[in-house]
Order: sequence, then structure tokens, then C-alpha cells
Amino acid sequence: MSDIELHQHLIGRQGSRLSLNTPVLVIERDALQRNVETMAAFVRSKGMALRPHAKTHKSIDVAKLQIAAGAVGVCCAKMGEAEALAVGGIENILITSPVVTPQAIDRLITLNSRIAELRIVADNPDNVDALAAAAGAANKSLHIVVDLDPGIRRTGVSTPDDALALAQRISASPSLLYAGVQFYCGAQQHIESYADRRAAIAERTEYLRGIVERLKGAGLAPAVVTGGGTGTHSIDAELGVLTELQAGSYVFMDKQYNDCDLDGQGRAPFETSLFVDAHVISANSSSMATIDAGFKALSTDGGLPVVAAGAPEGAMFVFMGDEHGALIAPDHTFHIGDHVSLTVPHCDPTVNLYDAYHVVRDGALIGIWPVSARGRSR
Repeated sequence: MSDIELHQHLIGRQGSRLSLNTPVLVIERDALQRNVETMAAFVRSKGMALRPHAKTHKSIDVAKLQIAAGAVGVCCAKMGEAEALAVGGIENILITSPVVTPQAIDRLITLNSRIAELRIVADNPDNVDALAAAAGAANKSLHIVVDLDPGIRRTGVSTPDDALALAQRISASPSLLYAGVQFYCGAQQHIESYADRRAAIAERTEYLRGIVERLKGAGLAPAVVTGGGTGTHSIDAELGVLTELQAGSYVFMDKQYNDCDLDGQGRAPFETSLFVDAHVISANSSSMATIDAGFKALSTDGGLPVVAAGAPEGAMFVFMGDEHGALIAPDHTFHIGDHVSLTVPHCDPTVNLYDAYHVVRDGALIGIWPVSARGRSR
């Protein structure tokens, strides 16, 4: 049965969160809204633009909340994500990974014809030429952002010379619009110590600053310098080179980001709003119980989930296979049917395991939102 078939009758019922079939992906609606508004206000106060990364939530509903709060648009990691959000009315999208194959470029050009503004990154002159030919044939210009490698060797031009040459190539094409540069330091986002994270980002930002100055000197000052993330948002704003922030996970927060000192003051500027709820299905061992959430319910790349509710503080979760997890809490007696909420290790891949969000307020289910771009990785 679908999530709607299973749970629609629970919408509006007091305490209905406890009656959801589990495992289930849950958003605490008010915490989500506060996170959206907190980041929007922060970015406004720093004179930056906000273009949150939708690879985190993959949701038309969440994207609309972000845009209503002031975001200029969203980022998507893949064509499929962008197509899914465009169907829902999202009109300003930056695709943050190169699109290079002929079949993918065909889809890109079709999407460019359907929404108000589509931007795509590029790091290769042959790709720029292919994009130029396709955009020219379709008779609608395409916005191109030069992707800069911050040192992780994933995507992006490798040197300042390459960045300048690519910007010149884009600017010389009548069917392309040079839209700026992208610089995303993904490797630094989860450094737990604020001081260590700041030092790492400051060093990389000086490299970025040099490229921006090089482009300015050649008459190709980037109108937009986009990048950054939840882990570095306050540092990026302080350093003053980025003009557009791509933070995504702030809407939900997860164990990886909760382990980080985000602002250097030991505070938590954003709340955990995303949970996986489960139930105890076996409790035949002292101080231990089995719940109905395992590898298929939670991403495993970010460590273990944290028990947020339903067990004593300090209770430990252990994966017990595809469908099961164990809770261990010395001197605690579990009972079958106990309700448990888990803070996820890494929100992005966990979200991709579910068809829908179950949106709750004060313990009541108030809505079911589809994970609009679930599985849209191509």
C-alpha cells in the first residue's frame, strides 16, 4: 500500500504520529519552518543570495518553502532531480554536476525551454562546445557556471588558467551566457572543530579569491560566486567571497552536522527536524530490544543513528540487518510496541530510501509530502 493509503485517515488526529506504520520518515513541521527562516534571515543579513541544495530534501514542497522565505532558486545534483522539481513549478535551478552525454544534453535543452532560468556547471571545453551547439539549435541561451575544483578531484577545472580559458570560451559563444563560478568545498563541511574547519575553508577561499581576481582582470568578473554548505555557511559569509550560498542540510540536520560546532560558539543554530520513526518488535533480552528499522531504513555512510526519543538518554543503536536494528539500554525494560524516533546519520541518502515525508505537529500527522525526486539520479 502507498503512504497515502496507509496513513491519510490519520491526518489531523491527535497523537496520530504514534499510529504510523513504521519505519517511516517524519518531518517536525515547525522545526523545519524555523530552520528555513533562520537560514534565510542569516543570508539576508550578510548580503548574500541563498540557493539551497535540493539534493538534501528532493521535495517540491520543501523547495517552495525555501523560495517563499527568499531563496533565489534551488540547486540540484542531477538532471532527474531538476526535472522532478520543475514539474512542481520550481522555475530557477542550478544543476551542480556537469551534463555531458548527448542524451542528457537533449534533456537539459528540453528543460531549459520549460523553465524561466536553468543554469548548468561545466569544467571541460568540449562540453562547453556541445552545450553551445545544442542551445544554439534550440534558439534559447543557456546559463553556464564555471565549476572550480576545490582540491577534491571530483569535478571542476584544475587551475586558474583553465578557469580563465573556460570562461573565455563560454563568453565567446553567442548561445551561452557566462553566469559565474562554482566552488563547493565538500570535504571541509563535516570537520567537527570550528577552528579547524575555519582554517581549512579560509585557505581554500584564498585560492578562490585569486581566481575571481584573475577573471576580473580579464574582464570576466563572475556575477555569481556560488558554493558553500551548512557546515561552512557562517565562515563563508565572514570571508566574503561567495555571493550565493548552496547550503542544504540545514533544513533537516543530521548526526554528521549535529556533531559539528557550526558557529564557533557551541550553539545549534538549526534544529533537528527529520527523523525515522520505528517500533520495538521484539524485547526478549534484558536491556535490549529489536526495532523494525535497519539498513533499508537508514543510510549507513554517516555512522549510527542517534536515539532521539523512546529510550533512555545514551541508549545505543546497532544495525541488525536489512530490516532490523537493536537498541541497547542497560537497566531499561523495553516492551513490544514501544515507539522510537531516530536522528538519521546522513539525511540526503536516508531521504532517498522513502517515497514520502510524514509531516507532524505536536504529535499529530498534518500532511504527507512526496519525496518528489526520489531515485532521480540520472
